[in-house]
Amino acid sequence: MDEFERIKALFAPLAGEAGLGLKDDAAVLAPPAGRELVLTVDQMLEGVHFLPGDDPALIARKLLRRNLSDLAAMGAMPLAYLLTTALPSLLPEEWLIGFAAGLEADQRQYGITLLGGDSSSSRKDIALTATFIGHVASGQALRRNGAKAGDGIWVTGTVGDAALGLEARRGRLADDTGFLTRRSLLPDPRVGFSLSGIANAAIDVSDGLVQDLGHICRASGLAALVQASLVPISPEAAAHGPNTLELRLTGGDDYELLLAVPPEKSDALRAACAGVNVTRIGVFQPGDGVQVLGDDGAALNLSAHGWKHF
Repeated sequence: MDEFERIKALFAPLAGEAGLGLKDDAAVLAPPAGRELVLTVDQMLEGVHFLPGDDPALIARKLLRRNLSDLAAMGAMPLAYLLTTALPSLLPEEWLIGFAAGLEADQRQYGITLLGGDSSSSRKDIALTATFIGHVASGQALRRNGAKAGDGIWVTGTVGDAALGLEARRGRLADDTGFLTRRSLLPDPRVGFSLSGIANAAIDVSDGLVQDLGHICRASGLAALVQASLVPISPEAAAHGPNTLELRLTGGDDYELLLAVPPEKSDALRAACAGVNVTRIGVFQPGDGVQVLGDDGAALNLSAHGWKHF
């Protein structure tokens, strides 16, 4: 198929009403009444964000879910997305069919549609970008700069599974159940939680818990004190022992939410996140930077804080 045949056969069926059947130069989108738009963009590059040979359907779903996690961290609900692809000319048609099937699966799951985008060729590797549009009640978007001294540091789910899963995919670590591998390939964005009036600040764990927590600290002008033993761990990750602690704290790709929550809102947080475990792992306090304490109360000396993009 040429470019236009691909669009007609694989991507036009994914377009909602606002996408105009992907037959025009742009989409026309009306935001819900009384809501503000929230926009985010993320990319995935072969050899950087996914491995050659990964299932194209899972690549598509992870591309969408990384963006969905950004919207969740802002307290926003997703509406639709734009997609750009740069693909090698010799990429098998079966890869594209699988990729489109992955998009369709998560569009159904999260109630989103494709608005349009752009397609191009690449000289060697696959490059993908999705731009998401969400919405939030006026003035209610969660920011990184709202944490207050005394707020508890809370995190959803478990931390470190994806980093260990990547090690398993590279053949460096056993994963008999496949759980860790699945967490690396297909995160679970925490979309739909009603956190307005509960959390003072939020971010998703994409580049590592310590590094992402540092972003809240800098934006809010505070320090963070984390107890390593409180950071939630899955049984599958725990089976690999304490030597994986630094990787779990800094490896990233979990797409869990890190939240600053006043002590009196703890019960409200648990209710808002019904069905997903939330764990208090520390506290925000005056100062700057992130300290992680070990079982002996001493600060851990971490060799890195998280993923470096450059």
